[in-house]
Amino acid sequence: MKMKMHKCSSCNEYTINQVCPHCGGEVMVVYPPKYSIEDKYGKYRRKLKEEILKKSNHNNSEL
Repeated sequence: MKMKMHKCSSCNEYTINQVCPHCGGEVMVVYPPKYSIEDKYGKYRRKLKEEILKKSNHNNSEL
């Protein structure tokens, strides 16, 4: 499975869903930024990874 991060065009929230979970708005694919030693988007990558881990742990607990 290839992960694609999306960004809501209405509220500018990041998600992996096809529809914004915050406002229900349209989301667009976000392409990775160029490498920077400052890593301006690190908190978004960590938040996305945490969201994916929570979903996978939730799905595994239902089995």
